[in-house]
Amino acid sequence: MTRLYDSRKRILVTGGAGFVGSHLIDRLLEQGHDILCVDNLFTGSKRNIEHLHNHSRFELMRHDVTFPLYVEVDEIYNLACPASPVHYQYDPVATTKTSVHGAINMLGLAKRLKCKILQASTSEVYGDPSVHPQPEEYWGNVNPIGPRSCYDEGKRCAETLFFDYHRQHGLEIKVARIFNTFGPRMHHADGRVVSNFIVQALKGNPITIYGDGSQTRAFCYVDDLVDGLIRLMETDASVTGPINLGNPGEFTMLELAQEVISLTGSKSELIFTDLPADDPKQRQPDISKARSLLAWEPEIPLKDGLRRTIEHFQNRLIELQVSK
Repeated sequence: MTRLYDSRKRILVTGGAGFVGSHLIDRLLEQGHDILCVDNLFTGSKRNIEHLHNHSRFELMRHDVTFPLYVEVDEIYNLACPASPVHYQYDPVATTKTSVHGAINMLGLAKRLKCKILQASTSEVYGDPSVHPQPEEYWGNVNPIGPRSCYDEGKRCAETLFFDYHRQHGLEIKVARIFNTFGPRMHHADGRVVSNFIVQALKGNPITIYGDGSQTRAFCYVDDLVDGLIRLMETDASVTGPINLGNPGEFTMLELAQEVISLTGSKSELIFTDLPADDPKQRQPDISKARSLLAWEPEIPLKDGLRRTIEHFQNRLIELQVSK
């Protein structure tokens, strides 16, 4: 329930200094809301939100969601968690704590405030799927003790907590399962395939492809994802999710590498190396629910999104070179 003395909402975004979180905050500010950005800056960056430094409706609080948070807000978007393998495997215990303890603390806050809360879950809950494309009803094929488990199982447990708070306490929840997303403000060294390929191509380095390059992903541009998150939050209480948010257009790693080489004009060669443990062979969302319940589907083609992302990394690499 929005505070009676103010028509605009005060919205908490955890992980708000991250790649997706910062774009979400930009859109919410455009809608006229007050934003409290909470981030411990482990993988988030002040650089992503520096353009908001003097914004009258933006506030940054440095805080780790594994500890309780005492604030007054009308809505909560819980995005706090390292999301790339390089980052979430760096401190796997902390990753699991962020997903599980962070969910408990944010759900407790939402329960006290009687406000709705959205969980940024992930397509990783499906593991290495045996069903393709992946509908929300699919329970997944996840290794509970592998190197990616801290993220996969942490997010699965967070979903459990969200639905138990919903059933036990009547809390209004929204759960989004986010598939591969890309765009400006991705970290240049986060180990994700889009950023890897673009940075390698721009530097003229060999482009590293794991396995034979036949594994597939579906890439959603960040603006489309943000639109889906906001549409999900704005649904009525009967819509809890989980709802897949991603682009159903499926591409192999080889196709992505060739597209990046073409768009950058790079002379980079392709080199092949071993596939990482538990790396999914296929990943493609079934977005039937998003289409029917949110009237949402991605609009930005891969090539257009890649052009914008390449421009971002060109500028970023220049900045890094100048700062040396």
